Amino acid sequence: MKKIIVTGCNGQLGRAVNQQYAGSTEYELVNTDVGELDITKVDEVLKLAREVKPYAIINCAAYTNVDKCETEPDLAYKINAVGARNLAIAASDVGAKLVHISTDYVFPGDVSDHPLTEFDQVKPKSMYGATKLAGENFVRDFADRYFMIRTAWLYGDGHNFAKTMLKLSETNDTIGVVMDQVGTPTSAAELAKAVKYLLPTDNYGLFHGTCEGDTNWAEFAATVLKLAGKKTVIEPITSQEYKRRFPASADRPAYSILENYMLKLTTDFSFAPWQDAIEAYMKELLGQ
Repeated sequence: MKKIIVTGCNGQLGRAVNQQYAGSTEYELVNTDVGELDITKVDEVLKLAREVKPYAIINCAAYTNVDKCETEPDLAYKINAVGARNLAIAASDVGAKLVHISTDYVFPGDVSDHPLTEFDQVKPKSMYGATKLAGENFVRDFADRYFMIRTAWLYGDGHNFAKTMLKLSETNDTIGVVMDQVGTPTSAAELAKAVKYLLPTDNYGLFHGTCEGDTNWAEFAATVLKLAGKKTVIEPITSQEYKRRFPASADRPAYSILENYMLKLTTDFSFAPWQDAIEAYMKELLGQ
């Protein structure tokens, strides 16, 4: 069987990847998280890669706390940039393919007249975006064969926006949610399908991978609560108002709508509409 090293296996995407490959007779997953592998140490990463001799490495590990990245930039660079570099070095060393996950935060987040493609100019405004962009550049520098997928507004089995809204609805009649940031909620299950689709191919390079369509955070929150049968009212607020209420929060992109342009140009794979994906997720979450 072909072995695949998965980093960040306990995160939302790592769990979704495991679900995608469950019962596979072709692939065996070697799951690692921070307890089993410190991706910031190149010697550790090389040692594991040389022992396992994987067909591929799927990097689901990242430091994704956007606010803490601003106050802990060294740690963010170690995990998001150096960690990606180390995995790229190891993948090339053992002849493995590398799947690396990046983010919409590499873009400036300014309002655009079109969904952002792989050919649009990157210019991160947050430390999270800067460290993820550095990771992208390291993957390009050191990996021989890679699939780099930028995603956005990810949710799955773990801590996420939908679960936060559900928890807040238990003790609040009204919840203030930002309405002037637009993007596409993306199911980890849908992203894992894309990973599984691309991995056996030689269609290497940079891809955007989000569900289809777009919305804003307030509308997304309202959809989640409606699907859960909650009566809590969503109060649309501006990003400025949110910053007044939570001064320590980092700036978020106003515009995060990604176009899966390279997938559409080079494959017949398509993501589900965001409304269908969140409905499927909520049914599973609520045991319906």
